[in-house]
Amino acid sequence: MHAQLVDIDDPRLVKALAHPIRMKILNILDERTATPKELAEALGLPLENVSYHVRTLKDFGFIKLERTRQVRGAVEHHYKLAARPRVGSKLWAEVPRVVQEALTDATLNVIVETIGQAALDGAFDTGNAVAARHSVVLDDAAYKEAYTIMKEAAERIEALSEEAQKRSKKDEKLRVSAAFFLFETPSALTTEDAAGRRDRAARRRAEQSTA
Repeated sequence: MHAQLVDIDDPRLVKALAHPIRMKILNILDERTATPKELAEALGLPLENVSYHVRTLKDFGFIKLERTRQVRGAVEHHYKLAARPRVGSKLWAEVPRVVQEALTDATLNVIVETIGQAALDGAFDTGNAVAARHSVVLDDAAYKEAYTIMKEAAERIEALSEEAQKRSKKDEKLRVSAAFFLFETPSALTTEDAAGRRDRAARRRAEQSTA
């Protein structure tokens, strides 16, 4: 069964996720079980580094040991995803901006790599794939409604996944990635102006979460 979405309620968990290697490990384990050695080979990183991040993710409950196997006098540890974390807007507004930026960068890095590989594999060549960008003008009320639409769409797709997994094993199932973005279109801002915009956006999110 696909790991369930879990809402994070502890800022320490957000900080624990804000690392590109950990996000990549979670992405791999969302699709299959793997040992630290297999993860290290897939990521092209030293086993010692990957093992450290695997232990961290396990300690925080994001992954769990599925099984062990004896191989030539050594014990292989096979891990799988225990939960797919989701950070709510209220908690997001409470964590430091440096953590927000780190988690955003790590998440976007995984998404961009996944989309790039999918494009190389021809995943967007079918009529059922969607890749579109819309540049529109919204006021505050319309932006809030657009956010709600995106959130509800994500939740509905999660529900569809759960329904599909309950159906007969004979039914063909596809591994599908869905990425959702809604953000202010970037403009030619100075670094100072951009920082000011981020601060205003963070305050606005905090106000919305407490409204």
